[in-house]
Amino acid sequence: MLGKTAGALFWMARYLERSENNARLIDAGFRIALTRSSTAEAEWRSVLVTAGQEQAYRQAHSDYASRRVVDFMLRDPANPSSILSVVKYARDNARTARTHLTREVWEAVNTTWMTLTGLLGRQVREDDLPAVLAAIRQQSAQVRGAFSGTMLRNDGYHFARLGTFLERADNTARILDVKYYLLLPSVAHIGTSLDNAQWETILRSVSAHRAYRWLYGTEISALKIAEFLILYRQMPRSLAFCCEMMNDNLGWLQRGYGEETEAGRMAARICDDRLSRPIQSIFDGGLHEYITDFLSASAALARQIERDYRFVE
Repeated sequence: MLGKTAGALFWMARYLERSENNARLIDAGFRIALTRSSTAEAEWRSVLVTAGQEQAYRQAHSDYASRRVVDFMLRDPANPSSILSVVKYARDNARTARTHLTREVWEAVNTTWMTLTGLLGRQVREDDLPAVLAAIRQQSAQVRGAFSGTMLRNDGYHFARLGTFLERADNTARILDVKYYLLLPSVAHIGTSLDNAQWETILRSVSAHRAYRWLYGTEISALKIAEFLILYRQMPRSLAFCCEMMNDNLGWLQRGYGEETEAGRMAARICDDRLSRPIQSIFDGGLHEYITDFLSASAALARQIERDYRFVE
């Protein structure tokens, strides 16, 4: 496969995953803002920080009013990371790799773009926001279903899956880091009802609230939630699950192309070195430091994949 095509599939998947992740973040911020109006602006700021969009937002706005933050993250043409922007990038990349996609996948991506263009053609009213966010998640699920159900398990499939799980791991790690360092107004709130409510919101933002309850019951604790989102391999948005999938996809590519790559070795090291220690050891060493290290390793892996498979000729 040409490096340009492989890169298009990789980035198509990353952008589609990013659109869904951002929709989940907006939904989490919206839930908190409805119940905690006194801290709403701080919560919306944390959403922007998690999404990596605060700096761009601050260049255009002086406060964190919910309608401005939501519009910026959903549809602002000046924001290259808005959901509408990243879905357009996903569609553009899908067009580049069109001959390597099934008709069902291409139609699902194209329908997603057309649907969101209609939904986000004007500023979304607060009353309509839950339905719009649900539609974004539904469109993402339809693309994922078409991809899973119709694509050959060939190199193009594995490049796209790499993009999905790199983006997903990055999002989960950022959510954990922002919660740990930015959401609470002071360390005095750790273990309080405010702390627990915010951890529950984190679970909801990655669609993990019910699954967590199945495993841990009603007990809400930072240690258990971090363990669930970092180390629990059966949780499809955990760091361990995402890294295992990346390692597997790179393994298929290495066998298919008949050569080991530095990216394959890097992915194996991430799984072995960073996701094999107990959660208490991670907390003892500092959760923020652990996540910062993971994000750096993940970004380095993405760059190495681009080099090894020559996405840019």
